[in-house]
Amino acid sequence: MHRRWCRRHRYGRVGRFPKPVAISLGKFVESLEPSPKRIDEPIYLDVAEVEALRLVELEKLTYEEAGERMNVSRNTVWRLVESGREKLVRAIIEGRPIIILKEQLIEGDPARGRR
Repeated sequence: MHRRWCRRHRYGRVGRFPKPVAISLGKFVESLEPSPKRIDEPIYLDVAEVEALRLVELEKLTYEEAGERMNVSRNTVWRLVESGREKLVRAIIEGRPIIILKEQLIEGDPARGRR
């Protein structure tokens, strides 16, 4: 069973907090409903995963170029794209709704959204 994912966080007590991701998305869809719906439990996509997918898949940028735009490393972009792809495929195959979480939405400078 999947637990509800609420925002990017570190695992355990050791390590540093995740670096804020710069997002350049304006308005976007917040949820998608499949037809027919087979499973009621939704899949949650982070806005950072959507941005990484948009840059890599739609704008055809390399992982390095996307990382520069998002102010994160190439490996972080790769992890976000892989996670987003897996969630999208799971939602399509299983007929589950998709909800895009926008708690991490930071436009421009990533230092503005730090807590």
